[in-house]
Amino acid sequence: MKFTLTLPLLFASVAASTPICDESQRSTFPQFCSLLDKASADEASLADELFNLPWAAIQKELDIEAVEERRLDEGEKALPVVVAHGMGDSCFNRGMKSIVEATSKKVGSYATCIPTGDSRIKDTINGFLLNMDASVDVFAEGVKSDSNLADGFNAYGLSQGNNLIRGYIQKYHTVEGYPKVNTFMSICGINAGVGAFPSCNPEDHKVCAGLTEVLGDLAYNEFVQGILFQANYFRDPSKTSSAAYKKHSQIAQWENEGDDVKESRNEGFGITEKYVWVLGTEDTVVWPREGEVSAGFLL
Repeated sequence: MKFTLTLPLLFASVAASTPICDESQRSTFPQFCSLLDKASADEASLADELFNLPWAAIQKELDIEAVEERRLDEGEKALPVVVAHGMGDSCFNRGMKSIVEATSKKVGSYATCIPTGDSRIKDTINGFLLNMDASVDVFAEGVKSDSNLADGFNAYGLSQGNNLIRGYIQKYHTVEGYPKVNTFMSICGINAGVGAFPSCNPEDHKVCAGLTEVLGDLAYNEFVQGILFQANYFRDPSKTSSAAYKKHSQIAQWENEGDDVKESRNEGFGITEKYVWVLGTEDTVVWPREGEVSAGFLL
């Protein structure tokens, strides 16, 4: 099966309510294509449904009402902080705004959340239907366009958001004009990929049926990899030697275990001064949770 719809055309089609899947794709991915149809027909409803699924429960509880403000010593200048939100969330949600505000007070510096969409609806949906590489590119432009970050910044992500930061370090640290990450703190990150879709029962939610349909034998299809963020970091250990994984998987290329091996791909990691990766010892969303503190470029 050949995937001929490029990413910009995909989202132009969504905006114009034009069917995204052709007949062959719809036959192979009926549930996933139904999900894409919903993204085209009713973005607001889909964004609300994605935000209300089980994986967002922890993020919703992170609304921080009061944090002690840090006062800088005379002459001290704290680096600004960039935050990357998790799956199903958005920089425009009250909870994430509260987290950013609390971060700014605690650190005593400018803090911001960089979205991959220009509204709550777009930012939420793009956490699913804008592929990982493309999401990193949008994130990078958001970083570059913020003059407060020009001299470098610290960054932390929540769950899936950590792949935006990791991807930025990997793809943009050696590119002139892009600010550098000084410290990267990953909170329950999926930096090494996942072996199962996070807490999403297809019997309970139609959205989950569409997402789980394309994780498994169908995950490493060019069509799926060109759209679904979660498929891009789905790393089934039993499939890592398969031709489809090596050719199409984005995490395979990131880890230099795919067909496109580039030793220069890891040069950007040496620029970051410190990595602080936090393992959720009772995490039931990311599997295997041990991947939260390991990835190929650090091994």
